[in-house]
This record gives sequence, structure tokens and C-alpha cells, in this order.
Amino acid sequence: MISLLPITIADEAVKKLYEDAFPYEERRDWENLLALIASGKLSLLHISRDHAFAGFLCYWTLPDFTFIEYFAIHPDARGGGIGSQIMQQLGTKFGNIVLEVEPPLTEQAIRRIAFYERLGYQVFSQAYQQPPYHDNYPPLELRLMQKGFTSDEASFLRIKDQLYKHVYNK
Repeated sequence: MISLLPITIADEAVKKLYEDAFPYEERRDWENLLALIASGKLSLLHISRDHAFAGFLCYWTLPDFTFIEYFAIHPDARGGGIGSQIMQQLGTKFGNIVLEVEPPLTEQAIRRIAFYERLGYQVFSQAYQQPPYHDNYPPLELRLMQKGFTSDEASFLRIKDQLYKHVYNK
């Protein structure tokens, strides 16, 4: 059985998976992440399967959508559809969802995009840069994916504006 438990204190298992699953340039400093969770701006879900740690998900509740900033399944828990089940539960709970993905330049990025497309997400065709989390780092070339919007320029700009304002403080 899969369970999603909201928590306000991240444990070592979450920290290790966070650091293993996301390259440095794609993740916030750990202390900054904890401060955002403690402030209530960023929500953290502890994912378990059969009472064992299986992953985590961090999300923002923005005016027009929920933004999934981090989603990682522990390597030992992958397979068996756990990621799909979680995303379907979240789609039912949140409605409009937005997330960032790497451009389809590697096999892993192509598989990740295909995973979300199978769940009904669409990639915006517009170029998108994630502002850097760290000083002296360039913006990251990413793609926005969404479920619940039309994939037009107006939707893209509205989503980008909310991300830059609320998530990246730009």
C-alpha cells in the first residue's frame, strides 16, 4: 500500500535521496529547503510503500496550479507503477499541475518526459529557463510540463510568471 504523509521535518532518508536524485545545480541548499518547508511555503510529502520509505515529493500551492518542484522515488522502490499511482493521486487532489523537466537530450530525460506524457501531461514548446539556485551558476535550460491547461503562449506566460514570482523570487 502506498501512502503520502505530509511532514514538516525532513529526515536523513529524504536528504540522502534528495542529494542522490538531483544534481547540485538542480537543487536548493538543504538548509534553504528546510526553511521553506518550515515556513509553510513549500510542502513535503513522505512517500512510503508497505510502511517502508519509498520517496518524497515537494510542491508549491500557487494561485492557479500546484507546482511539483521535486519528486524522487528510492531506487529500491522503483517499478510496479508507484510513480504513476502517486501522480494520479496528486492529479485528483490538486487538479492543475506544473513541473519542470530536462530537455529531451538524454535517454533518461526522454523517458521522464514520456512517463509524464503517458499520464496526460503536455510539454510547452516555449523555451524556459529555471533561475539558478546558486550564485555564479547560469540559468538551467528546462521544459515546463502541465496538466489542466491549454498549451498556448498565454498559459505558458501565466505559469512562468507565477513560478518566477513565488518559487524563484524573480
